[in-house]
Amino acid sequence: MQDTSFAIHPGKKNQLKDTTYHDIGNLKHVKKSGKDVQFTGEQGYVKIRFYRSDSVRVVMNPFEEPSMKSSFALVKEPEDVKIVVNEETDSITIDSSHIKLVVKRKPFRISAYDANARPLVLETEMGMVYKENKEVICFKKMSENDHFYGFGEKAGFLDKRGEKYTMWNSDVYAPHNPETNALYESIPYFMTLRDGKAHGIYFDNTFKTVFDMKTGKNTYSFSADGGQIDYYILAGPTPKDVVEQYTDLTGRMPLPPKWSLGYHQSRYSYETEKEVRELANTFLEKGIPLDAIYLDIHYMDGYRVFTFDHGRFPTPGKMIQDLKVKGIRTVPIVDPGVKEDPEYAIYSDGILGDLFCKYLEGNIFFGDVWPGNSAFPDFTNSKVRKWWGRKHKFYTDLGIEGIWNDMNEPAVFNETKTMDVKVMHDNDGDLKTHREMHNVYGLYMGESTYNGMKSLLDGKRPFLLTRAGFSGVQRYGAVWTGDNRSFWEHLSMALPMCMNLGLSGVAFTGPDVGGFAHGTSAELLARWTQFGTFTPYFRNHSALEFARQEPWSFGEKYESIIKKYIELRYKWLPHLYTLFKEASETGVPVMRPLLMESPYDSNTYKLSDQFLIGENVIIAPILKPDTRHRVVYLPEGDWYDYWNDHKYRGGNHVLVEADLDTLPIFIKAGAVLSEGEVKQSTAVADEKMTIHVYPVEEGQSAYTFYDDDGETFAYQDGITVEKRISCYFDENTVKITIDEQNSRFEPKWEKVTFVLHDQTKETAVIVDDRQLDENELTFNCSIKTLTFNISM
Repeated sequence: MQDTSFAIHPGKKNQLKDTTYHDIGNLKHVKKSGKDVQFTGEQGYVKIRFYRSDSVRVVMNPFEEPSMKSSFALVKEPEDVKIVVNEETDSITIDSSHIKLVVKRKPFRISAYDANARPLVLETEMGMVYKENKEVICFKKMSENDHFYGFGEKAGFLDKRGEKYTMWNSDVYAPHNPETNALYESIPYFMTLRDGKAHGIYFDNTFKTVFDMKTGKNTYSFSADGGQIDYYILAGPTPKDVVEQYTDLTGRMPLPPKWSLGYHQSRYSYETEKEVRELANTFLEKGIPLDAIYLDIHYMDGYRVFTFDHGRFPTPGKMIQDLKVKGIRTVPIVDPGVKEDPEYAIYSDGILGDLFCKYLEGNIFFGDVWPGNSAFPDFTNSKVRKWWGRKHKFYTDLGIEGIWNDMNEPAVFNETKTMDVKVMHDNDGDLKTHREMHNVYGLYMGESTYNGMKSLLDGKRPFLLTRAGFSGVQRYGAVWTGDNRSFWEHLSMALPMCMNLGLSGVAFTGPDVGGFAHGTSAELLARWTQFGTFTPYFRNHSALEFARQEPWSFGEKYESIIKKYIELRYKWLPHLYTLFKEASETGVPVMRPLLMESPYDSNTYKLSDQFLIGENVIIAPILKPDTRHRVVYLPEGDWYDYWNDHKYRGGNHVLVEADLDTLPIFIKAGAVLSEGEVKQSTAVADEKMTIHVYPVEEGQSAYTFYDDDGETFAYQDGITVEKRISCYFDENTVKITIDEQNSRFEPKWEKVTFVLHDQTKETAVIVDDRQLDENELTFNCSIKTLTFNISM
């Protein structure tokens, strides 16, 4: 081609990368219009809208008046917030009582303060800018005391200061490490903790985005390859407040079915019905609790979704029903790729109904995935989502109540690992390229799957596990952290990954216990199971061609330890379920970093190797091989060793012993915790309930016990049991008051056993203004507990 004009193509020469930023310039005009305050700059337009008095939206479009249409992540409608707008010579202030925005005129800059004039988010000299290639970027000031958390599913330590992250949903089978950037989930949100107080930013842009907390010494930035600068400032001031504000915008998870909180067993793959039945029977014979078995891709006919391979699984319906009788659910994998096969009904339906992703010119996009050449449903179209959701009748008719969505980034076996970004999405008539919609593809699929299952299950709660998602994914599914490895380093990495997902609104999360690939060891599986006991989502999963890692895979010594901790999961389920109820109402996660409860304690800011369950239980797993001791940080207060009631003074680092059989667990003084029974699965209702009370030396505490049928949505109509247990502690006296807040659900248990820890035989126990006599109390002198039974 050198003898044609191509020889002088300008693109053949090295071009300077476009680094020219265009500033919005000076403010030219401002007006208040309805809920919005509108600004016109020399090179851009801005709108400000309050969604609550403590949550404000800022939108900048450099080319036209900003669109106030939100992404699919948003569920919040703006409230009627009273704001006061004052125009001054050099600036304009907009005050909502919780947030005060100061808009500088020359040049146009926005700074946000709280009601006490504490700086929240301040723009730098650069402010909001754009490039000719449509990239938009926003620069903010960074304090030397700023610590950053959230960002969804990211590798590395808990505090993300000094990191730079890309949001682009990606299938990453290669080993994750601290510098692995884009993973399966994109949640463009983070929380800043500064001097004990927190605020947040949610960047509602579905293009590829980048958060840079690394490059600037005193600045950070967030940018997108296209679209608008569209972000929300969340005023806090506590970490819990920020999570509540963020999940008010993007939604909260519905209460999951109880069976989804039990122990789950998976492998890539249990390849035959015979193998699945033998697996279930082994759990039953060994008395190891189990609530679900997963079916990976080998259950399907040629990897066609909504099919079974009847050679491998001759009677799937009978198998599923037989397992359910034994208390075990079946969860099949469902991928978005639909095999190109004119004799396959899902494919022909999609073609005839014009339901697949296609190019602007009309030709369908095909990509290579497990079934081979495949088409992909355009989930941005509500008609497609309803169609796909209805197709799950294939599974619900067999008795299936849970679905596992995988490969939904979407993953494609090509150089880019995904769909061509030039593919167009219908988006209900508002056409968008895949470049813009890639990050929300999995979110749309999750909505389709969850709501489809919900409509088919006659009032039962569906369970969805999803690999890919965007902000708002918590409304539909649990999230696991993808294809990890059986490395001790991956066990360590799972703690901050799950904690940051929780801070990002995803309360129902966990890693593959034991590690997915590489092949686990006996000790690693035991230690990982101990950790998994307290992750919100608890599944053991491993890949073909690597070591088996069912609980009994390494002999009786390790089986007994693993069984002990799976049983412990079921004892803790009533308390965990109460925390899940809280998460469904407030967004506050079940599994929390210590900074969430101790935001003024700088020892918690970078603490990545221990976590809280609720507000008063510390879990400190062993994360290294052949290790029998570890240092644990206990914040202010008194803390009890869960196993022996030894009491430690908080505000200190302590060295604790933890043989292979022991997971360090500490309960804060003042805690009240509910405990159920060891059982084969959640299909067996608790017949006994225990309430543990860990006293403070003097003071009071309270706990609201919660329960419902664990299966249906009747809880949304108030068919629950809720009891407020208030405890008052004084020298030699424990006073307990039980307030029945709701009793429309009747549990199987009739009486409750109370265990008062760290007591003497002389302790006076008063329940609802009646002092119990000594015949009603049982004192255990070896562990210093007082026990009694009451109707509750």
